[in-house]
Amino acid sequence: MKIDVHTHILPKDLPRFKEKYGYGGFIQLEHQADCRATMLRDDGTSFREIDSKCWDPKERLGDCDRSGVDVQVLSTVPVMFSYWAKPDDALDLSRFLNDHLASVLEAHPRRFAALGTVPLQSPKLAVKELERCVKTSRFAGVQIGTHVNDWNLDAPELFPFFEAASELGAAIFVHPWDMMGEARMPKYCLPWLVGMPAETSLAICSLIFGGVLDRLPKLRLCFAHGGGAFPGTIGRIEQGFLGRPDLCAVDNKVNPRDYVKRIYVDSLVHDRAVFKLLLDILGPEGIAFGSDYPFPLGEKEPGKLIESMTDLDAKAKERVFSGTAREWLGL
Repeated sequence: MKIDVHTHILPKDLPRFKEKYGYGGFIQLEHQADCRATMLRDDGTSFREIDSKCWDPKERLGDCDRSGVDVQVLSTVPVMFSYWAKPDDALDLSRFLNDHLASVLEAHPRRFAALGTVPLQSPKLAVKELERCVKTSRFAGVQIGTHVNDWNLDAPELFPFFEAASELGAAIFVHPWDMMGEARMPKYCLPWLVGMPAETSLAICSLIFGGVLDRLPKLRLCFAHGGGAFPGTIGRIEQGFLGRPDLCAVDNKVNPRDYVKRIYVDSLVHDRAVFKLLLDILGPEGIAFGSDYPFPLGEKEPGKLIESMTDLDAKAKERVFSGTAREWLGL
């Protein structure tokens, strides 16, 4: 069985949020005649070109059947988080996206699972929507960003949200967005190539050094893109903890390497050597198959990299393709 934990979806039509809320910054869709659409910022600038795979469940399922994917775990496109928006408006937007996800699940309950989105700029409202996602819509959990405006994920303001997720048994998928240093990376797609891996490592380190994982041992977190830069720099991170405890061990006295087995990452690294590194550090127990469907930086043939790993036996491949996802999602 193959469970793809990292796929994105949007409703076919989005409201004109600027008109609805009275201010700009939101994404809108402009459809073309050839089953394509442009994600536009409401100032008219283009964010991304997408096609019907991004909104048509039947087309997605056709691709799943061709690639042997049994279940896709659906989440919104991270730009839709809108953490910068007014809290009540962000809650309304989150509910719109989550209601759409619920309708897709209702139509295809055996082929899809879902991770909702929540307005983390207001942790109180985020907990409220998290409870609705899990209790009413029966989502496995939620997807969140690597930071919330000026808050890194160790911010005290966010702890009640993580505490609620732990108590509810909700899985959390952490996806980079609004990348650091973006103004210095205007060319070559560098925010996605350099900024995203750094964002994810920042998120993991914040949760470790900030003591969030220590205080919430049952919290289940999975990080996109193989954990970003974190696996490749764990040695440096540990050395910082050991060599400069006065700076690194301020809020948590536990070696960061001790938390490696507490997190999950997806398999989306595009490289056999890097995947081998993930196996060495986390083992198959910490890696879940993820493709980033349907976007260009995703895996064009979902699962091909895992299948190519000849040093993985059948049991280990089964764990990566479905076992880790089941454990993380609480299925």
